[in-house]
Amino acid sequence: MKNHSLTYLKMFLSRNLSSQGYKCPSRAFATLNNKTAIKETTIDQSHVDKHSKIAKEWWDPNGKMIALHSYNLLRVPYIRDGLVIEEPFKRTLTPLSNKKILDVGCGGGILSEAIARLGANVTGIDASSELIELASDHCKLDPKLVDNRPSYHCTTIEEHSQSFPDHYDAVVASEVIEHVANKELFVSSLVRAVKPGGKLFVTTPNRTRPMQILGICVAEHILRVVPVNTHDYEMFITPNELTFLLEKNNCHVQAIHGMMYYPVVNRWTWSSSTTFMYALQAEKLTDEDSNV
Repeated sequence: MKNHSLTYLKMFLSRNLSSQGYKCPSRAFATLNNKTAIKETTIDQSHVDKHSKIAKEWWDPNGKMIALHSYNLLRVPYIRDGLVIEEPFKRTLTPLSNKKILDVGCGGGILSEAIARLGANVTGIDASSELIELASDHCKLDPKLVDNRPSYHCTTIEEHSQSFPDHYDAVVASEVIEHVANKELFVSSLVRAVKPGGKLFVTTPNRTRPMQILGICVAEHILRVVPVNTHDYEMFITPNELTFLLEKNNCHVQAIHGMMYYPVVNRWTWSSSTTFMYALQAEKLTDEDSNV
């Protein structure tokens, strides 16, 4: 009886929706049959398209991505220190040697290249094929990376983490989570990709009115130091919300630091307040830690 009812429902949908100019996707019927669920995604295509359109200007240190270039002076040491703090400190040009690091939403490779220069084995992923092509071509121009070039792939974090679970020593998502459609899926996928005991690093704007005024209205529409319409205030996430998602996925948040960007002098600094921007460091718990 149940199968007959399902058949009639399919016929009803097909006839009525088709008569109104709609098409019934086959995956909807598959969902009704409980065989295939509609695939979830972290991708907001409008945000991917915005970044793809400025690919030609990505590596201009004085162009539209000027803030990302100077950002490396703050975020690269943050990642480095978070990974070598438990090891005997050695004065070396490659302190991240033997570290496998995933750069999620790598764009044109500004951060990926910087981390690779410290010796890390870097994999960069992004949903924009234009930016992945750009990143792959640009890293060939640096003679310092000839023996340690980042590996770039056009994919999503949910797809990549399925293929490489518990794989990386660290996963970095710098200025990315504010652009994704499904933050819960995004965070769980970040965690899936990192090894137990590995680190996660996230930098992002805070969802506050001061950040909306200065980070969007002033920075994008008045000073134009950030491409117009780069950010959507409603897509920002607070430190408490991000902490909740990480702890829900078996992680311990170790530190949250506030950051400030001064566009007039193109300079980033640490701040005692997370009102505008923040950097978060977390550790994926091992089975032993989880049982304590």
